[in-house]
Amino acid sequence: MAVTATATAVFAAGCGGGGKTTATSGGGAPGGGKLPEATTHTTLKGLPQDQDPFGKTDGTVVRPKAPLPVSAQPGGPALATLPDKQLGGPTWVPVVESKPGWNRVLLPSRPNRVSGWIPGAADKVETARSKHAIKVDISDRRLTLLESGRKTGSWTVAVGEAKTPTPTGRTFLLASLAPPKATFSPLILPVGAHSETLDTYGGGPGTVAFHGWPKKSDFGKAVSHGCVRVPSDALTRLSKAPLGSTVEIVD
Repeated sequence: MAVTATATAVFAAGCGGGGKTTATSGGGAPGGGKLPEATTHTTLKGLPQDQDPFGKTDGTVVRPKAPLPVSAQPGGPALATLPDKQLGGPTWVPVVESKPGWNRVLLPSRPNRVSGWIPGAADKVETARSKHAIKVDISDRRLTLLESGRKTGSWTVAVGEAKTPTPTGRTFLLASLAPPKATFSPLILPVGAHSETLDTYGGGPGTVAFHGWPKKSDFGKAVSHGCVRVPSDALTRLSKAPLGSTVEIVD
């Protein structure tokens, strides 16, 4: 299942980076205005929150073959569009609920844990299954990588400080980015969640990400702006997890 991608880009996450981004908000205009795209740069309205933020999934992930309408219920009016590309790579999102012909998926936009229904027909989406899952325990400052439910790696990490905490709940790996000038990490792995206290950071939308960090003494501490700083071997392992893989962040 080849669902990972690396984009050569600079991405402003909730704890580092740079780059120009634009935040857009709103729902589908009653008069037929342009729908907002479900990306890390947007705030969506009228769509359901994930009601089981610590629930487990079966690993099913989907990729839209072309931009798809996103609705609050199966067959409902479109309130957003899920593009087929995210941050220079393919869009892969986890399925958290299914009904005949429809999938409810987690979306990468604000507010955190926003979800929506998209068509599930084979001509509309590619479907795969990720065996990987990532768990971050904020209290223990520990990241655990699982494959088919089995722990395959565990590392001490740095998480958000009190003023800029790492948000909890389930989210997913959104992209894999290789900054052209890697100042603090050779890869940045943004997820589909944002800082709850920062609207923007470094010119970006405050997206939370996994990334490396040169100062090893930070590991085991709450010192970031919301991102999860990980050792180099953890970053290498995480980069091999398919896009769309579930990330669970607990207190």
